[in-house]
Amino acid sequence: MEQTLRQMAGQIMIQALAAVQPDAAVRSALEQAELSGRVYLVAIGKAAWQMANAAYQTLGARITDGVVITKHGHSRGAIGSLAIFEAGHPVADAASFAATRHALALTERLTAEDTVLFLVSGGGSALFELPFITPEEQQRITRELLACGADIVEMNTIRKRLSRVKAGRFAQHCAPARVFSIVLSDIVGDPLDMIASGPAYPDASTAEQALAIVKKYALHLSDEALSCLEAPTPKQLSNVEPHITGSVRALCAAAQEAAQALGFQCRMLTDCLECEAREAGRFLASIARSHQQTERPLAFFAGGETVVHLTGQGLGGRNQELALAAAPGLRRTQNTAVCSFGSDGTDGPTDAAGGFVDQSSDAALRAAGLDVPQVLAKNDAYHALQKIGGLLMTGPTGTNVNDLAMVLIWR
Repeated sequence: MEQTLRQMAGQIMIQALAAVQPDAAVRSALEQAELSGRVYLVAIGKAAWQMANAAYQTLGARITDGVVITKHGHSRGAIGSLAIFEAGHPVADAASFAATRHALALTERLTAEDTVLFLVSGGGSALFELPFITPEEQQRITRELLACGADIVEMNTIRKRLSRVKAGRFAQHCAPARVFSIVLSDIVGDPLDMIASGPAYPDASTAEQALAIVKKYALHLSDEALSCLEAPTPKQLSNVEPHITGSVRALCAAAQEAAQALGFQCRMLTDCLECEAREAGRFLASIARSHQQTERPLAFFAGGETVVHLTGQGLGGRNQELALAAAPGLRRTQNTAVCSFGSDGTDGPTDAAGGFVDQSSDAALRAAGLDVPQVLAKNDAYHALQKIGGLLMTGPTGTNVNDLAMVLIWR
């Protein structure tokens, strides 16, 4: 084996991420767009800087003014005269609220001849926020949702109804101006009303659904917050033209192409992975075990977004937890690895993109005095993987199209 499995996994990851950068898609959409009057750019999400930069390179002086709101550490410098804000994720912070006020001020009192170029990517739910309720309660509810194991659709069903800019309300604010939106999807199935909580798309959720989620997870909401959940949301918008680009399907396809070039026979398991991260890890390890008799290199791919139910106070993310959970199941395999990474380069509240384990990882963890079930109970996958060199590090990638997990078997 000229390359190690770790090197191969890294190569597949890098090539897959390069294939889903939003630049080309943004340029293509803008080259076909008819943007009238003054053009105001508003970019939100973890890929906001990359998308805004591509738009600026394409439109230049056609942009009257603009604002970019991205996660702390994800800006790569100035883009012309655009205002650039870095803000909190996964929980909105004071910078999120200030940046959103700036965007609202920029887009008020527009005319029907004006255009708002709205560039949307995952992470926008936290980064683009101005709640009806107090900021403190909004932050507390978000933390509850993150800790209870709610999936992204459930989270956004709640968050959009508590916000002045989500559930189509930002598009209403911009009216009568036209909103031309380019959306980079980070949610399985690409539901436009859920990506970044749908600031410029009609809301398909119902009050009954929101209240059911509150009951399901025993969330603590004030009377004011409950009233917000029951209030009507925009169901029709006449001033929005959405264009969706990029998705986990493209990430999976690019990874398969990269793996095939290395000599792997590839099998796509799913691009709709939605379950507990640790269960996904154990499942992928079982797939690895069941194919140990193969005579050719095999690669299995699963794209989507798992969830973590917090039971401890450790550090980690869903991709790290998935990888760590797979480690015990690989003990009796040969030249076999499981890895998982977030396409934005930041898995949970960490600086790692994800995790990598192989047949030697469980023994290395035990030698370090670590028991995988105990580590998972503490939700401390980051420190465990760090001790055995199992963290995948990319830094901010400029894109955000869900996560990708893979099983690699080399023969």
